[in-house]
Amino acid sequence: MSKNSVELDRLDHFALTVRDVDETCVFYEKVLGMARERFGEGRVALRFGRQKININPNPNEQRRKAAVPIPGTAEFCLLARDPLDDFIKHLRNCGVDIEYGPAEAAGAEGTVRSICFRDPDGNLIEVANYI
Repeated sequence: MSKNSVELDRLDHFALTVRDVDETCVFYEKVLGMARERFGEGRVALRFGRQKININPNPNEQRRKAAVPIPGTAEFCLLARDPLDDFIKHLRNCGVDIEYGPAEAAGAEGTVRSICFRDPDGNLIEVANYI
């Protein structure tokens, strides 16, 4: 990194635009163990670890939002604390279909073993463990 560069630390939050806020929250709570929290003026987020996902209804009147906020256009990877095989059993118990994997993939800090599935809006969620 050059002397005049900036350095980022970690992801704090990102936002998903969804068709149904409650349906999305129920899915993420049940399937991914996230905690729903309210903030601001009636806004909703899903908290996990030191991060959160802000949940934005579609349409919404937020001033700060993506240029073209459309449900189902996100894809992201989450790291699981539990072994991936245990997470796969949990997904099956929740009735969630695995679309891809388990397979090896490139993570931010090395090789991961991961699976992919979709949330109610069709966003692609990858869950992984580092190898």
